[in-house]
Amino acid sequence: MTGDPAVARPVLDAADVGRALTRIAHEIVERNHGAADVVLLGIPTRGVSLARRLGQRLATIESQASAAPVGSLDATMYRDDLRLRGVRPLEATEIPPGGVDGKIVVLVDDVLFSGRTVRAALDALSEYGRPRAVQLAVLVDRGHRELPIRADYVGKNIPTSLTETVHVLLDEIDGRDAVLLGPADATREEATR
Repeated sequence: MTGDPAVARPVLDAADVGRALTRIAHEIVERNHGAADVVLLGIPTRGVSLARRLGQRLATIESQASAAPVGSLDATMYRDDLRLRGVRPLEATEIPPGGVDGKIVVLVDDVLFSGRTVRAALDALSEYGRPRAVQLAVLVDRGHRELPIRADYVGKNIPTSLTETVHVLLDEIDGRDAVLLGPADATREEATR
């Protein structure tokens, strides 16, 4: 990292985040020959907001009156690190009407890192039905996979070291859109500004 290592640096601004989501939406439509059978499931917390935004973009691209079905999928109880991280709050799981059976489910998350959250989400998804296919869309892929998982749709690949943290800020939650990269403490401090 160049400059002062104590300060997180922005790697994506609001316009970059918007362009990345628009590109991902177009890629989803292209790969799946439309969005008629697509269901978007956001992984809490920021994945849910990203899934809603993608749903709106899919509706615009497909000239539909309503957005693609969007829900949320909490994978907390399926994680393999519960005993290592301590108590975590449970988030809502909301499967859209019509369910996931026979659908193309696109799991949506903000950052892909070790792959463990996605593995847990796949386990959680099996409780709700049998999709025809499962795809993964992430705003940021930072590398360092511990499991053989890769995203089908990536907003931005950001090579990182293990001492760095990627923090995604979204307007719905944080009051602005940005992606910050920096040392763990500096990234948290910058995110609260």
